Amino acid sequence: MTAAEVTVPSAELFQSDNNMNHNLVFDVAGPQFQNMASDAPSPDIAFENMEEPPNPNAQKFYDMLNAAEEELCPGCERHSQLSAVACMLNIKSEHHLSEKCYDAIVNFIREILPDDNQFIDSFYKTKKLIRGLGLPIEKIDCCKLGCMIYWGEDINLTKCKFCGQTRYKSQSGTEKERVPSKRTYYFPLTPRLQRLYASEATAAHMRWHDEHNMEDDVMCHPSDSEAWKHFNRTHSLFASESQNVRLLCTDVIILGPQNPKQRLDVYLQPLITELTQLWEVGVQTYDVSKKQNFQMRAALMWTISDFPAYSMLSGWSTAGRLACPYCMDHSDAFSLSHGGKISWFDNHRKFLPDNHPFRRNRVNFLKGKVCMSESPPILSSEDTFLQIKDLGLRRVIDSDGEAVNSVIARNTSWRKKSIFWNLPYWSSNLIHHNLDVMHIKKNVFENTFNTVMNIEGKTKDNAKAREDVAHLCRKKELERNLQTDKYPKACYVLDKQQKQVLCEWVKNLKFPDGYVSNMGRCIDMHKYKLFGMKSHDCHVFMQRLLPIAFRELLPNTVWQPLTELSFFFKHLTSTNIKVQDMEHLELEIPIIICKLERIFPLAFFDSMEHLPIHFPYEAKIAGPVQY
Repeated sequence: MTAAEVTVPSAELFQSDNNMNHNLVFDVAGPQFQNMASDAPSPDIAFENMEEPPNPNAQKFYDMLNAAEEELCPGCERHSQLSAVACMLNIKSEHHLSEKCYDAIVNFIREILPDDNQFIDSFYKTKKLIRGLGLPIEKIDCCKLGCMIYWGEDINLTKCKFCGQTRYKSQSGTEKERVPSKRTYYFPLTPRLQRLYASEATAAHMRWHDEHNMEDDVMCHPSDSEAWKHFNRTHSLFASESQNVRLLCTDVIILGPQNPKQRLDVYLQPLITELTQLWEVGVQTYDVSKKQNFQMRAALMWTISDFPAYSMLSGWSTAGRLACPYCMDHSDAFSLSHGGKISWFDNHRKFLPDNHPFRRNRVNFLKGKVCMSESPPILSSEDTFLQIKDLGLRRVIDSDGEAVNSVIARNTSWRKKSIFWNLPYWSSNLIHHNLDVMHIKKNVFENTFNTVMNIEGKTKDNAKAREDVAHLCRKKELERNLQTDKYPKACYVLDKQQKQVLCEWVKNLKFPDGYVSNMGRCIDMHKYKLFGMKSHDCHVFMQRLLPIAFRELLPNTVWQPLTELSFFFKHLTSTNIKVQDMEHLELEIPIIICKLERIFPLAFFDSMEHLPIHFPYEAKIAGPVQY
């Protein structure tokens, strides 16, 4: 793991008050924790021979680890006290053992071992041992409706200052005995970054971004990108210390039926405060690979999220006609009169070169329409911030935030001023929020495959879609036959026999171990459809299998643009990319989408089919998309 691969653990919202200790023990006692613990200094290491001894906090961790690494019993070389406990906890988790069963097993093992063994004899003592080696969590009470968290200046309030909801389910009893209506669990970032430097398995890799050498025009990592280099030039003091950490992602885990949506910022307050502290002051950290202490600082470079979370983090609504955060008000999306949904059909000719023949085509796109407009400009960070400021948007944590933002949102797709603008360096970053390529690619694949396979309820080709085609386009081959009152079979749809051939082919495919999941299990041979496909499965199918799967089943006029789309994603997701390659893809992708528009109905083109138009730009600015 490099410094650029660290994930920001933001507020994790649980909808119930379950005891976290049980889950925490499992989390730190798995094989990953055991491996990490074993990579830390062994009990035999003498710190006085190092260049610099660990700071008190790091030394406390090493001391606990050394104590836990005692022999299980005299002469036992296979297991220490810690490794035995980690194995037992893993068994408990894998087989769902009760605490009573766990206690019975460990007591029986203790009886078998010699009398002077160090084996832990109860689940309670096991948790006590592991907790000291684990990482902390912060329990924070919050409003039942998600208006606020009882934290910082508001920690002593007993009612929500926005909606007046009571903090506790019952007001009786002492403060410790009261049960909060809702609680969030925050995983502090600082100790997790410190732990990465405390382990010899990861410490050296935390500096890899600064130490690796690459050709000037090749990007294999975000540190080779223009956005990263711009950050270094803007914040030269921060960049001068190779041990400082850049963070590229925010993961938000929300369990339960309620989604905070634009109020997510309420739960991100502890994270933003901690990130600000890490930027302005930092924290003393011990780097075991260099055997020295240093003042570690950290910065969030950008976020990566799926499209719904993009809206929650950025404040720009990703629903409706203005869903694209790049096109913004320059979008040409429209509502379909029969289908009722937003279509992005014929929204891509403006990205073509000025002299491209598709621009003057009045037949294959919206009938009678030519396109002479230019591609929309991409706002800089400064322009985006000024736009938010000029609109007068408020943060959701402001007292008048909801009232002011709701009025502004009537005339724009901005819903709030994101809490990330509180970060001192955020306005100078070249890019703030990245589109998640895997999520969007999965949606593109499913739309394409379900339409070609004509899956009932999933296909984008139905009676309403055909009516929209007849109303807005000149595609006679898709219009209803007035004599039979039926719609003809489209050239992009497979018949029953072809679907059977395809499904049998996928079912019998064999892949190398670890390459992809067993796709044969995802085939329904009765309805001839795929189900339960994970993002990585769709990724492999889209980039590797789609050109082969449809080669003999679809006409060349359909197969070719689908294959070009497959190759586009394949080149985009290369581990090493060049700026000139991404510029070439920027020219290719609008042509590919326009070719698809000449084939598929208008309902096929939702926002997911539009967003790939912006992928090459993001890769060009921020580096390889797998990060």
